[in-house]
Amino acid sequence: MMHAEQWKKSKMKRYRSRRVRRRNITSVLFPRDLIIKVLLRLPVKSLVRFKSVCKSWFALISDPHFAISHFELAAACMERLLLYGPTEVLSIDFNAPLHDDSASVTLNLNFLPSGSYGDLILGSCRGFVLLQGGQSLCLWNPSTGIHKQVCDSPIASSAMDVMFCTFLYGFGYDPSTDDYLVVQASYDVNLDPETRVEFFSVRANAWKEIEGIHLSYMNCGDDARTGSLLNGAIHWLAYRYDASMNVIVAFDLTERSFSEILLPEGFDCQFDFCHLAVLGGFLCVHLVGCDEWPPEIWVMKEFKIQSSWSKKSVDVAFDKIPIEWFSLICSTKSGDIVGTDGSHGLVKCNSEGELLEHRSYCDDRGRSQMIVYSESLLSLPYDGDQAEED
Repeated sequence: MMHAEQWKKSKMKRYRSRRVRRRNITSVLFPRDLIIKVLLRLPVKSLVRFKSVCKSWFALISDPHFAISHFELAAACMERLLLYGPTEVLSIDFNAPLHDDSASVTLNLNFLPSGSYGDLILGSCRGFVLLQGGQSLCLWNPSTGIHKQVCDSPIASSAMDVMFCTFLYGFGYDPSTDDYLVVQASYDVNLDPETRVEFFSVRANAWKEIEGIHLSYMNCGDDARTGSLLNGAIHWLAYRYDASMNVIVAFDLTERSFSEILLPEGFDCQFDFCHLAVLGGFLCVHLVGCDEWPPEIWVMKEFKIQSSWSKKSVDVAFDKIPIEWFSLICSTKSGDIVGTDGSHGLVKCNSEGELLEHRSYCDDRGRSQMIVYSESLLSLPYDGDQAEED
């Protein structure tokens, strides 16, 4: 009996000693400043998981100032590709080999209306993606699950006897007001198609029409155009009907003003096969390639300078891989070009157009939509309704 009690006391003494040593080591080796420096360099996925380590880490990682510092430090290193298919949504590390299964994860979109998978991706900015599910617009951070539904536009909801065609969508950030803006342009299909432009302010939780402007743009394609975000402005391809020409329309998110950028001289803009993108930090316009003609990419080396357009042809081997076409999406850190195959797959080529990889991500009919987004812990500013979290 005495031996058992002595053994128990000895065990408790060793346990208390270990606890004291552990506390001392933690306080000496991991001061708060060092913890912050380490956490700022970790990927978003790890930080979301580390919120559950302790209360102090939860408070630190949830702090908006920490989120901003983390995003500014690592935004360029955390780009991923969102593949939005008919039945599932994937997040893909396009810098990794396409056949690396660990580079893609399935995301949850259960907050969208039932059956709305495969609708529209309308833009991305600072970690948030603008989606259209059914008739509703929604902002969503794929990294944290935070999402917010955008209220209906007054133009669309009040004009019950008028058919408005919304042909331009955009999403961006105004640093001067720390506000995210959803921008859309529409016209009455039964009357003179003068363009009406309105934007939704996330901070004010309200729509506002931009009055006093007289724009003459419309869409000559079948689908609404989504904007490309660069240099604080959203850019679209549009048809200017008063001049019978295709142009790039730019909307400055801070000034709330429009300007035009001319397309390359000699570029045959076949509207349904032409798209805008941002490639390596430069605005580019590209022609979708197929087995009848190669993809064609024009890069603007100096912003808004027409003479700086530079042509780049990509010779994709359509006879070697079963794809319908090649449409540019983005470029990797190493300079490889990534595009969609017209269905649910990705094609990766080197800078000379030589095929490196091709992978299809699902067998569903139809096609997937894809967009590049940055992982982030950022939240949305509010004056009204709060966002929800998965």
